Amino acid sequence: MAYVLAYDIGTTGVKTCLFRLGERITLCGSAQAGYGLYLLENGGAEQEPEEWWQAMVRTTRTLFERTEIPPDQVAGLSFCSQMQGLVLVDREGVPVRRAMSYMDQRAGAELRRGLAHGPRIAGANVRKLLRCLQITGAVPSSVKDPLWKYKWVESHEAENFARTDKWLDVKEYLLLRCTGRAVMTEDSAYATLLYDTRRRTWSEPLCRMFDVNTAHLPPVIQSTDRVGGLTEAAAAELGLPAGTPVFGGGGDASLIGLGAGCTAVGSTHIYCGTSGWVITVTDRQRVDVTAMIAAIVGSQRGRYNYFAEMETAGKCLEWVKDHLALDEIGVYLEKKDVAGSQETVYKSLYDYLTETVERVPPGSGGVIFTPWLHGNRCPFEDPAAAGMFFNIRLDTGKSQLIRSVLEGVCFHLRWMLECQAKKVPTSEPVRFVGGGALSPVTAQILADITGRTVETVASPQNAGSVGAAAVMAVGLGVVPDLDAVGTLIPAERIFHPNAANRAVYDRSYAVFRKLYAANRAQFRALNGQKGQ
Repeated sequence: MAYVLAYDIGTTGVKTCLFRLGERITLCGSAQAGYGLYLLENGGAEQEPEEWWQAMVRTTRTLFERTEIPPDQVAGLSFCSQMQGLVLVDREGVPVRRAMSYMDQRAGAELRRGLAHGPRIAGANVRKLLRCLQITGAVPSSVKDPLWKYKWVESHEAENFARTDKWLDVKEYLLLRCTGRAVMTEDSAYATLLYDTRRRTWSEPLCRMFDVNTAHLPPVIQSTDRVGGLTEAAAAELGLPAGTPVFGGGGDASLIGLGAGCTAVGSTHIYCGTSGWVITVTDRQRVDVTAMIAAIVGSQRGRYNYFAEMETAGKCLEWVKDHLALDEIGVYLEKKDVAGSQETVYKSLYDYLTETVERVPPGSGGVIFTPWLHGNRCPFEDPAAAGMFFNIRLDTGKSQLIRSVLEGVCFHLRWMLECQAKKVPTSEPVRFVGGGALSPVTAQILADITGRTVETVASPQNAGSVGAAAVMAVGLGVVPDLDAVGTLIPAERIFHPNAANRAVYDRSYAVFRKLYAANRAQFRALNGQKGQ
């Protein structure tokens, strides 16, 4: 039996979990702290790396104040983290500027210069597109891809770029802070779209093609590898013994699937946190450039995650809480004192949803919500796309608007699931994880809208941390390999689609699918500066 610490580094906060490894991965305690997400008028989205670290320090110390397990019993620590950020550090490991979040969409000009010129397919230069597909199995065709963030800093902040020694992602910066060693796990390296998946090394041809300094790219390791031990300085701040093993861990898109128990080829899970996605495990690389879906490298060797992402899922529900619920509905006002804790916010919010939204008939009285509050990525890439309520009438009430937000998120998840199913076999049932899966109402709506049986697991909001614990279990020799993890995580609840709701949802979904195309020009007219 061993104890491990897993840090879930999200968009707006960190959750630190202590697990016991044995026949099951058992949660022994947790603590949370938030930090800033700085949204800029030009489409920028930044975070301060020091705030990540200080949140880690606070939650680690708080956790051990609450538990009887002493810090010297910790056999290792690791991370599940947001991905596709950009953290540029100097030779001392100090960031040269604030980190650029995965949500940052400033690099439109860099994308166009680097990829979108000459003869094109799906907006990308044919020669470069084919070269990228040959080497990585994907194309950096999104304004939010880290490559273009890197090029944006080079174009706009020459002094900061000149000080850069290494290009890191969010988790990699924290690994450096813990161990003094700059590395990237393979899934993070792949997310740069400069990683040769055939040779499993950085691609010099792609770096030359996009004019990337290969000296900025750190060594690549596996998620289960030991990076090193906690330095004296890091250990003193965290309140842990120096030398405590630190393992590579993985990005959220890699490890949440592990925590959902989806390790077999063909298994599908749906995630609803701040962002949302649909992932199906495959044994070979695939790409759908028109729908912006690619099979990305994950934490399992020889497996890929066919990944379709939406930018704002649970974030839409936070918007509901702040702008449609807190100002009027007494049921939620009684619970607003828990707003400082992300987990209790989810539980309180979904208690409210269960009590209020469940009373609204399916279809929300004909109101349809588009969940593109920060642009969209799949199945269409458009940073100018925005949220809207469509088909409001005099008899439309606030509860119908709120339910339509839940339905709109699920409509978009169905759209991505259907795009995946055109290219790969998807599973029946699907696993549902993230904070959204805490609500049985949301789970049932998802089942009704997709027509799929939906399974949830215990503590679905902790799936990423469970995945981080799983990679440590392998690294410590407690579990033979990551394939074995799936058998340790059974379904806790099962939701079957209600056939009586299918006709209502199919009608609304058909309209939902047409709303982007019908309003694309209007989005561009109002928000066209986004990503420019």
